[in-house]
Amino acid sequence: MGLRLGLPKGSLQQATFQMLSRAGYQVSVTSRSYYPTVDDPDIVPVLMRAQEIPRYVAAGALDAGLSGLDWVVETEADVVEVCDLVYSKASLRPARWVLAVAQDSPIRSPQDLEGKRIATEVVNVTRKYLARHGVKAEVEFSWGATEVKVPELVDAIVELTETGSSLAANNLRILDTVLETNTKLIAAHSAYADAWKRSKIETLAMLLQGALLGEQKVGLKMNVARANLEKVLALLPALRQPTVSPLHHPDWVAVETVLDERAARDLIPELRRAGAEGIVEYPLNKVIP
Repeated sequence: MGLRLGLPKGSLQQATFQMLSRAGYQVSVTSRSYYPTVDDPDIVPVLMRAQEIPRYVAAGALDAGLSGLDWVVETEADVVEVCDLVYSKASLRPARWVLAVAQDSPIRSPQDLEGKRIATEVVNVTRKYLARHGVKAEVEFSWGATEVKVPELVDAIVELTETGSSLAANNLRILDTVLETNTKLIAAHSAYADAWKRSKIETLAMLLQGALLGEQKVGLKMNVARANLEKVLALLPALRQPTVSPLHHPDWVAVETVLDERAARDLIPELRRAGAEGIVEYPLNKVIP
């Protein structure tokens, strides 16, 4: 018995494999294979398009999978949403499906799309968005290169973006966010009802979330004279409280903590001025709260 796990092929593949590596799973695949190898004999990975994974999980052909909220919504897949994993192909931020038109288009609001033509990969998501706004428009499936279809072929597009730079480069203007999406670990109801599979899925979720948290945080350790300890501790954030350990010299202690990587740059000089010495910053593979 193994856990059949769908992994996304394509734009999310590299980021997913890197995240799995940080979580402790070494995954490898040859260029023409759809069946990666992983150093956990209880996991049977299958590589496929993220768009398809929710359907196969919902049908029970896969026990679990990594796919986007967008494809869960688009396929209307009835799955267990185990946890959010906020990463995308280029960043640790959610991505957005946005409604975009040509820079010089007279369309200024969703209502202006009445009777217009829209191209997108997420047809159902777009139709639901239009229905929420009481707008009737023609929505057609786009096989790719969607940005070039405006304005000669269609009046607007709904396209996935992380930064909006590609849309701007194609002389497009973002009108609205249709759906914000991020990667999710999803599971089949039948797999989640199985005690062994559920335990395996929840372990995977814990380690993946820990890997993502570890990527955003660093560890700091330093030596502090007891006379300066309260000043240093007042500067330090921590998941709980900083760890304070005695040193051989009775007047000194070692202090260790975990904090956001972005905060370390500004905090280290303050710690030094407060009396900390021998400050070491180090990366973290995983942080399990």
